[in-house]
Formats: sequence, structure tokens, C-alpha cells
Amino acid sequence: MSSRFFHLFDTALGTCAVAWGPEWLLAVRLPAVEGGDLAVRMGRAVPGAVAGEPDAPTAAAIIGIRALLAGEKHDLREVRLDMADTGPFDRAVYAIARAIPPGRTLTYGQVAKRLTPDMLGDMPPSIVPRAVGQSLGRNPWPIVVPCHRVMAAGGGMGGFSAPGGVETKLALLRIEGAALPAQQLGLF
Repeated sequence: MSSRFFHLFDTALGTCAVAWGPEWLLAVRLPAVEGGDLAVRMGRAVPGAVAGEPDAPTAAAIIGIRALLAGEKHDLREVRLDMADTGPFDRAVYAIARAIPPGRTLTYGQVAKRLTPDMLGDMPPSIVPRAVGQSLGRNPWPIVVPCHRVMAAGGGMGGFSAPGGVETKLALLRIEGAALPAQQLGLF
């Protein structure tokens, strides 16, 4: 019998998915704007996971995700994540991203500056912001680890690896009521 499960659920943005293990969340998937089978995508993200009914901590995470995607300033920091396969640099970046409140943003450079020297090892300072972006691109828990709240310098959006790319990132920021530069809001 599997100890890994996934569940699809509807939100204001579309159908999302979560996967969990015995105690913690293993992955989150946002709606597939290009189509495709979300259950298949989750199965690839968490091999061996089978469809199941959420346990209490996972049900609470789903309630929080739904609330956030409905426009509530809901904080998902209480959601427990399984970081067994997550390296120390990514853990540090994710902790900083999780501390960004809904409706607020930081730049990749600002996240980089919050990393302590022991987290960076021998990484040259000039590449740390790029490494932060790559770390967020690997984020298996989008919305719970709010990588959409991290922007490029100068008001640029930066990338977003979830389905829909930058348009999804912009939609999430709008839902949260984040103050964005006029060009990002379609006013230019």
C-alpha cells in the first residue's frame, strides 16, 4: 500500500493538486492552463503517489490554498513541507520566500542578500541572485513556497516555472493585491 497520495481540488484559479506523505506535503501543482492531465503531472512529480482523500494537515493546506487563491491574505507558513530531498541552499531560499507576506514582493537580489555566508558556501556573490531564481524554479510547492512573490530587479516580473509562466505569476500577484509597476498591470 502506498504511503504517498495526491488529491485534486478546485480553486478560484482552476483545479490544483497536492501530494503528501505520512506527515508532510510533498508537492503542489497549480492549474494546467495548457490542458493536460493534472493527475498524470502529479504522478510524475511524486512517483508512486495514488489518489486519496486528504488527511487533516493536507485538508488544512487545501483550505489555505483555496483562501489565498480567492483573494484572502492567507499565510501558508503553517503548512508542513517534506524537505527530505531539498538541499540546504534551496531550504534557505524557500524559508525566505515563505516569510514574504501575501501582497508583498522581494527581488531575487533582496532574497540573495538575506542569505547568510554559511548558506552560500564558495558561491561568488555575483551569481547568487541567479542561483536564487534557479532554486525558486525547482520549487515543488508553488503558492505554499510563494516563489511568485519574488521579482526581477527594476520592476521586472522575472520567470515563473508553473503552468502559464509569467501570466500565472501576475495573476497570483493580482489576486493577492500586490502593488505592481504600471507596465505589469497593462497600463502602458
